[in-house]
Amino acid sequence: MSASGNSAPAAAPTDSDRIDPVVRRLALTVIVGALAAVFDTTIVSVAINDLARDLDAPLSTIQWVSTGYLLAMFVTIPIVGWAQAAAGGKRLWLGSLGFFLLGSVLCAAAWDAPSLIVFRIVQGVAAGIMMPLMSTLIMQAVRGRNIGRVMATISLPVALGPILGPVLGGLLLATGNWRLLFGVNILFCAVGGWLAFRNLPDDRPDGERGRLDAVGLLLLSPGAAALIYGLSQIPVTSGLGSRRVLVPLVAGLVLVAGFIGWALRRGSGALVNVRLLRHRSLAASSALLFLVGVTLYGAMLLLPLYWQQARGEDALGAGLLLIPQGIGSLLSRPLAGRWTDRVGPRWIAFAGFCVVGLATVPFAVAPDSPYPLLMAVLVVRGLGLGIATIPLASAAYLGMDHRDIPNASIIVLVTQQIGGSLGTAVLAMILQHAGSGARTPEALTRAFGTTFWWSVGFTAVAVPLCLLLPGRPKPLPDSEQSPSEVPARA
Repeated sequence: MSASGNSAPAAAPTDSDRIDPVVRRLALTVIVGALAAVFDTTIVSVAINDLARDLDAPLSTIQWVSTGYLLAMFVTIPIVGWAQAAAGGKRLWLGSLGFFLLGSVLCAAAWDAPSLIVFRIVQGVAAGIMMPLMSTLIMQAVRGRNIGRVMATISLPVALGPILGPVLGGLLLATGNWRLLFGVNILFCAVGGWLAFRNLPDDRPDGERGRLDAVGLLLLSPGAAALIYGLSQIPVTSGLGSRRVLVPLVAGLVLVAGFIGWALRRGSGALVNVRLLRHRSLAASSALLFLVGVTLYGAMLLLPLYWQQARGEDALGAGLLLIPQGIGSLLSRPLAGRWTDRVGPRWIAFAGFCVVGLATVPFAVAPDSPYPLLMAVLVVRGLGLGIATIPLASAAYLGMDHRDIPNASIIVLVTQQIGGSLGTAVLAMILQHAGSGARTPEALTRAFGTTFWWSVGFTAVAVPLCLLLPGRPKPLPDSEQSPSEVPARA
């Protein structure tokens, strides 16, 4: 009896470091479904030229296959918090999976470019619900425990998309049938829907449903979409001076500013409660995730172009050459989650941004370096990205009440995606300017080196901002333990 009595206290710290089995099962359930939306974005991005040829449409029209999806997603994201409160997380998740499945089947059956664009908008609406809801459902189940490790699991689809998406897209296109790009989503949606029906708790609301903030919706959704559209037009126009860029950018800024003023007055009654940014952890992590978007998504544009234009690779070859960065990111995520829970997000994020910046320098200094050296550098860069992103995403939810998590998820996703659009646009504009007079491969390589220096600069800006993140986390009281842990300690 005495031996068993002494063993229980020793086992408790080990159990408290483990992710609750219920949370682990829920995370696996939503990740399977979310893989459809994540892979769909990266798979289609490598197929633009093939779609233009097979559908006999100009490239400017086919670009709307990606642009329409992105805009539909951003129009939908702001309503997810209200929709979850009105319908419940399980029903909303199953509905969005079903809608994405419908969009995928329709895309695979598209008969021309306009029909494909319309059906991609259907997919974008569903993805706009799925992406923030994935984080919300898991963070609400976590109850503040082991956020870093759980966040490393949640972000797995985002890490896998840039690694496997271009490769899978290239392989499917090699069969000569672009319809398979959308058919592969059917498997993810079907399995994800079955798991969700079995594993997600029935959380349908039983109280009075809050009213939809119609004014906020009319301000924020088109405002965010206009910003994203304006930024997306920078690489395909003459730059910031183009009417196609300035008009949507100015309109978007006015609408978003109007929403912020409206939301500050309404508080928790607003479509998205921007007063939550008074939490230093959410404000700092959102600012840094904006810069992560610039660094990550901007580089995801720059690196494939570098391999294709400066080093002469095709699309599939460029995708394969990016795998080392993805492997590094996957390897560092579990470690980053564990150390974030132990020492806090501040110094983990600081170290991650330093590694990302230093690992980008070789591309700026010597962009004509041998392949083995650049492959090794990409592994290190991927390690840094994994180390940097996990603590930032974790810090956003520290100290958040259960009811505030949906709003925090929307704020995090919108800021990161806008940062990604800005990074892609700015680096594309810098590359165009630097390479405008390039007449030789050597001059083009130097233009890429100049652009990579700008990417290093964006990363350097983020390093001191990491000091605003929370330090070592405080232990939670027993009342905040997960359900499976409370009996073990009783």
